[in-house]
Amino acid sequence: MERRNGPDLQQLTTATVPVQDNSFSYKENLIGALLAIFGHLVISIALNLQKYSHVQLAGSRDTRAYFKTKIWWCGLFLLLLGELGVFSSYAFAPLSLIVPLSAVSVIASAIIGIIFIKEKWKPKDFLRRYILSFIGCALAIVGTYVLITFGPNSHEKMTGENIVRHLVSWPFLLYMLVEIIVFCLLLYFYKEKKVNYIVVILLQVALLGSMTTVTVKAVAGMIIVSIEGNLQLSYPIFYIMFVSMVATAIFQAEFLSQASQLYDSSLIASINYILSTTMAITAGATFYLDFRGADVLHICLFLLGCLIAFLGVFLITRNKKKLTAFEPYMSISSMPGMHDLHDKGSGIQPELGSFSYGALQSNDTLSEIYAPATLPVTQEEHSSQSASYDMLEHSKRE
Repeated sequence: MERRNGPDLQQLTTATVPVQDNSFSYKENLIGALLAIFGHLVISIALNLQKYSHVQLAGSRDTRAYFKTKIWWCGLFLLLLGELGVFSSYAFAPLSLIVPLSAVSVIASAIIGIIFIKEKWKPKDFLRRYILSFIGCALAIVGTYVLITFGPNSHEKMTGENIVRHLVSWPFLLYMLVEIIVFCLLLYFYKEKKVNYIVVILLQVALLGSMTTVTVKAVAGMIIVSIEGNLQLSYPIFYIMFVSMVATAIFQAEFLSQASQLYDSSLIASINYILSTTMAITAGATFYLDFRGADVLHICLFLLGCLIAFLGVFLITRNKKKLTAFEPYMSISSMPGMHDLHDKGSGIQPELGSFSYGALQSNDTLSEIYAPATLPVTQEEHSSQSASYDMLEHSKRE
């Protein structure tokens, strides 16, 4: 009886261990998700506070007057707190689960923008103006809930040995090779061929961002493991990951700055969220094997949640009011009676936004432009005849 009960008891204990691990991993997922949501929410509030401080001091002669305001410093403190929360979340939950949660900042910005509107709208006009924002927020919230519920559930300690093992694995090396080739091709077309489409610029940002998220999770995980008592800061891989994290983040900011000079910020926000999230999930699945052991149904539902969140963010940013560029010159062609100045009936000045804006648009040929100016013969003859007639009349009177 003892021999029979021994194996049965051992089977029961071994069967209950995965349940405890799964419950603990789900708890870590929840902690990481809550930290990421909290961080993105605080970041959105901080940026809006700093923007409000800049708007209040827009007419000030002192360009650094916002340094003296409490609102700006409060926004800076909240910004650092939010970034710390997002950074810490990578140490608890899988990379593929944390990255899509940046949609929370877009949702919070949309809600804050609607609450603090100064214009007074009628209910019908308000609903018509912000119907897409309401639908986008609802879809983004639903998508976020779905991807958190069915997100990946793989966890491992971020020790130096594990990170080095992932770094030299064949799937990640192949992924890095493809990513470097694609990035170099995009950089060649962007710098040499002057192909400055928004997808080309933001795809470079997404490729760099995938490496940033991989290194952020490694650095954050090793710091948490060191705090728990197993020191990891003596491993060279920690400093390699830290330098890579800083470098890729700087280049990301540079490319985003170049994109903001060419395209609308709302368009950049939606496309960058979609591309960066897609590339980061791919990097997490390749480097950290986030979807290892997950069934097909959970993976499909997770991807469905991401698609719903993508659609929600697109609708939110799509509904933002686009700012029209300041027109320093009056378009003469828009003045009444001044449209048909040339023989062929086209306007004198191209429309705002065209490459030839600011230059006079002429339909005259080169021969007409460089031909010598001559007075009309009829007018000259008429003037000479009238002059001789006046002289004869004057002589007769004398």
